Amino acid sequence: MTDGILVVGDISARAQAAVTGVVKALEKAFNAKDPIALSEQFALRTSWSNAMGTRLDDRRSIAESAAPAMEGFLCDSYARYDVVKLLEIAPNVIAVSVAQTPTDSSGNPIEGAWGATLYVISEQEEGWKIVAGQNTAVESSSA
Repeated sequence: MTDGILVVGDISARAQAAVTGVVKALEKAFNAKDPIALSEQFALRTSWSNAMGTRLDDRRSIAESAAPAMEGFLCDSYARYDVVKLLEIAPNVIAVSVAQTPTDSSGNPIEGAWGATLYVISEQEEGWKIVAGQNTAVESSSA
């Protein structure tokens, strides 16, 4: 276990930092309501299912879907993304379990829907990127 993160497999400190960095960049983009920065955390070829159950299969689709959501129903939604588990699937392919805590714009936890997210992040030519994932809304903090 590293800094409260359960690490399963032989994941180097460099890979752990890179993967956690992807998650934190995703959090920053979500909280800034920046659909382009958010989509850039995904590989060009990806498969993503958002909390509404919509599957998006490339970076462009993710940006196009995120933009109206961030301007609309998510405009006042903020969250903290905490990596809770890293599981080595294969060399340079890591499953990442993330707990999403609803926050106010200052980062203070608030009541609201939590998220339990699973990302598969792998090292690509352009760096570590999300290649697949599923976001699930949950009612309590049991994420």
